[in-house]
Amino acid sequence: MSHKGDTLHLPAVAVEAASGSIARPGRPTMGRRKSVIPQGVDIIVTIDGPAGTGKSTVAQSLAERLGLDLLDTGAMYRAAAAIAIDQGLIDGVRAEDPATTARFVQIVADADLHFDWMADPPAIMAMSKATGRYEPLNERIRTPDVTKAVSAVARVVELRRHMVRKQRLIGQQHPRLVTEGRDQGSVVFPDALVKFYLDADLRVRAERRADQLREAGYPAQADELMAELARRDEADRTREEGPLVCPQDAITVDTTRLNFDQVVDRLERDVLDRVGVA
Repeated sequence: MSHKGDTLHLPAVAVEAASGSIARPGRPTMGRRKSVIPQGVDIIVTIDGPAGTGKSTVAQSLAERLGLDLLDTGAMYRAAAAIAIDQGLIDGVRAEDPATTARFVQIVADADLHFDWMADPPAIMAMSKATGRYEPLNERIRTPDVTKAVSAVARVVELRRHMVRKQRLIGQQHPRLVTEGRDQGSVVFPDALVKFYLDADLRVRAERRADQLREAGYPAQADELMAELARRDEADRTREEGPLVCPQDAITVDTTRLNFDQVVDRLERDVLDRVGVA
C-alpha cells in the first residue's frame, strides 16, 4: 500500500480543531517527553464528548504527558467544512443535495488531506491547486464560519464512513495513540483500552467557546453560542452515521467545575491505573 502522509486510495480525507476548550497554562510540547507506558504496550485512549468540554486541549496535554501520539479527529471534519465553504458548496451540503454532496466528497478527496506528524501538534495539510503544494489548514479551520458549518458536513454519510476507515488506518500506523472526537470509543475504536467521555454544563461550554473566540480576535456572545451549541448537540446526537453517544464502558468526567490540570490529572491517573503503571 502506498503511503503519502496518511493517504488511502479511497476518498482521501484525513484530518475538530479545538471547538471549545478549558483554559490551560501554555501549550505542551508533543513528542518530547519519554513515554511512561512501556514501549511494548500498544494503547488507544479515546476521548469523546460534545463541543466545549475541552477534548482537544485535554487530549493534547494527555498525549504529551503519556508520551503517546495525538489524533484530533474533529480537525478532519473542520478541514472538509472549510473546503465546502471555500468551494461554494456549503449550501448544497446543508440541503443534502445528492449531486452537490458527491462533488464535495470528490473535491475533498482530491485535496488529499493528511496530517504532518512532525509538526507540534500534528498539522492538517491540503493540496492547493493554486500553488501545487500542500498547505496547512490550521488557521482556516478555527474560523467561526467553519465552526458553524461543521455539523452539516459531519452528517454526510459517505464522508463519515471514509473518516472512520481513515482513523482506523491511523490507529494501525500509530498504535500508541490518544484520539478525540465524538465517535471514537463508540464506533472507530470500540476495543480501545481506555475510553473517556467528557461533558459539561451548556452555559459553561458556551462561555469557554466565547473566551476562545475572543482570544483569537473574533467577537463572541455566550448567549448566542449557547443556542449554537445546543443545535450542534442535537445534530450530533441525532445524525444517522456515528452519532454522539457515551460508550457504555467509558469513564465519564464532568469538566464543569474542574480546571484544565484537574481534568488532565484525572485522565492520566485513570490511564496509568488501567495499564498498571505506578
